[in-house]
Amino acid sequence: MVASGSPDVRTRSAGLEARKDDHLDIVLSGLARPRGVDTGFDSIRFSHAAAPELSLDEIDLSTRFLGRRMTAPLLVSSMTGGPLRAAAINRHLAEAVQHLGLALAVGSQRVAIETEAATGLTTALRRLAPDVPLLANLGAAQLVRGYGLDQSRRAVDMIEADGLIIHFNPLQEALQPEGDRDWRGVLAAVERLAAGLGVPIVAKEVGGGISGALARRLVDAGVSAIDVAGAGGTSWAAVEAERAPLPADRAVALAFAGWGIPTAIAIADVRAACPEATVIGSGGVRDGVDAAKAIRLGADLVGQAAGVLQQATVSTEAVVEHFQVVMRQLAVACFCTGSRDLAALREAPLLTLA
Repeated sequence: MVASGSPDVRTRSAGLEARKDDHLDIVLSGLARPRGVDTGFDSIRFSHAAAPELSLDEIDLSTRFLGRRMTAPLLVSSMTGGPLRAAAINRHLAEAVQHLGLALAVGSQRVAIETEAATGLTTALRRLAPDVPLLANLGAAQLVRGYGLDQSRRAVDMIEADGLIIHFNPLQEALQPEGDRDWRGVLAAVERLAAGLGVPIVAKEVGGGISGALARRLVDAGVSAIDVAGAGGTSWAAVEAERAPLPADRAVALAFAGWGIPTAIAIADVRAACPEATVIGSGGVRDGVDAAKAIRLGADLVGQAAGVLQQATVSTEAVVEHFQVVMRQLAVACFCTGSRDLAALREAPLLTLA
């Protein structure tokens, strides 16, 4: 790899940082979520328990992840921006998850690894969130372009993470003019990493979904958890369409705005294929009712990113208030299905719709 201080790396870093700021602006604008792209959650309805025979105050949403106790099964999914914005976002999120007892996954650490620009990703982040599950993050594409155990350990150590996300974004990379197009050998690279890293690996898509068949291969390769990150939330094809330098590039990207496995389908498929793995349901999760449906379909945790991005740019308090609402919604969903805890929610009866 090229030395971090070289002109080539500094130039590439500036491009990466500008791209991440573009991504943040587009997601905040609402243009990244095309109309008519469905997560699948709206087709699922719980059978209402008119006599739940329990107290709302008794409901226990707690769970464990990566050896740490969580107050509720909610993960703040990866989000990022350029250095200044990312630092503020990461601080707000870390303080909020520590206050609430949730989990946090940081955005890609590629810029920090290649340029030593911290973007808020230092051990200070762990000091802000000492008690919660914290996940580092690198791209799968980088694993076939020279990244390995050294860079992965640096990403984990940088924030004293409990695990490492490897994010899979082939569609986004295919649509970016500057994208990584050669993914040959990626699964073998993941297997090598899982064998030597020493902390759990989470395989995560970014909006296209992970199938049960691929999840099975990843778990067999040593991956501990699958974050399905299905279709119906942020469409990175739509994001890249907004960034496209030429009309032809925009047209190619827009054709894939609705591409992917809907989140609800991906959760059920991955759970069926990998009964022993931790499954994270993310991708277009709007509220605590969607979270309840994700858990019922087989998710152990539920992730949200774009749904809390606006609050994350504002303050810690705004993030706390957002997730307090989600947690209340999830508790009411448990109450109205007669589910005392998450184990009971996973067995809650569903309606069969014609």
